Amino acid sequence: MKHASTQAVFEYWNRQRANRLAPERGDIDPAKIRHALGDTFMLAADFADQLRFRLAGTRVCALFGREIKGEAFTALWNEQSHPAIEELLNIVIHEVGGAVAGLTGRTEEGAETEIEMLLLPLAYSGHARIRALGVLAPTVPPYWLGAKPVSELELVGLRHIGPQEKSR
Repeated sequence: MKHASTQAVFEYWNRQRANRLAPERGDIDPAKIRHALGDTFMLAADFADQLRFRLAGTRVCALFGREIKGEAFTALWNEQSHPAIEELLNIVIHEVGGAVAGLTGRTEEGAETEIEMLLLPLAYSGHARIRALGVLAPTVPPYWLGAKPVSELELVGLRHIGPQEKSR
């Protein structure tokens, strides 16, 4: 994990899960990760067919040049990345484990930036909607950030985290 937000969110999530495979949404206190909040997001299963952004930090939204709350997570990805992203989402939302991924963010004009993504499961029971906590952060913010929106993401590297239980 290269980015400070990725490291902070993962360390906090890991502490909150205790002996479980994943913490519940109620275990996550945004104040405890306040320095990383701009880079974080939560995905919800409000719709049976796809996960959507329930929350997205200001820096995540700035990356895309718009508020992405309510948008489908898979809509951000290029066609080649769709199968791997859908498989990854399936693994994460079933609390099997998390992942750290290397991404390329690309603008309509072809400008690129390297982005780190962290995607972690949140345990749920009953009708809980929030299923994942994540981070999307450029490893080095590009000079054009805020002026040119990223129009698509491409998955270039993936490392799974888990599913081992934390020992006491």
